[in-house]
Amino acid sequence: MKLLIVVDMQNDFIDGSLGILEAVAIVPKVAEKIKKYRDENCPVVFTRDTHGENYLKTMEGKNLPVVHCVKGSEGWKISSQLEVGESKIFDKPTFGSLALAKYVSGLENLEEIEIVGVCTDICVISNAILLKAAVPEVKITVDSSCCAGVTPRSHENALAAMKMCQINII
Repeated sequence: MKLLIVVDMQNDFIDGSLGILEAVAIVPKVAEKIKKYRDENCPVVFTRDTHGENYLKTMEGKNLPVVHCVKGSEGWKISSQLEVGESKIFDKPTFGSLALAKYVSGLENLEEIEIVGVCTDICVISNAILLKAAVPEVKITVDSSCCAGVTPRSHENALAAMKMCQINII
């Protein structure tokens, strides 16, 4: 079985408070990827960065003082250009999702995980490394054309770091 994980394709990261042009540009590619997996009857799961009203008082908020992805806000929602359907969504209060890693480690007949989304250099890399630790014998691939980082340079640095950790980069 192949699994697609769509990381944090939320309005605030695309065209909201932390939006970047590179994220806007990948939305159609991510939508195509989701459709391809669904057409092949492969599961698709999403992560959703989720913060409370107290975000600025958290460790992350002190280091990144830009309010974003507050639960229930428009910026917290996954882009309406992406078909979520009945997919499982993992709300996560920080970069990587331990719940996602636990879920994936319990899947039977899992042969490959593909990861797409934002930000390559924060949440994509965090989840990829957690998944590599949770299921070290499963092939993990990151599609670089369906990811965007905070900057193009940090995107490339994250891809190189993941490659060094035996994560396939396409």
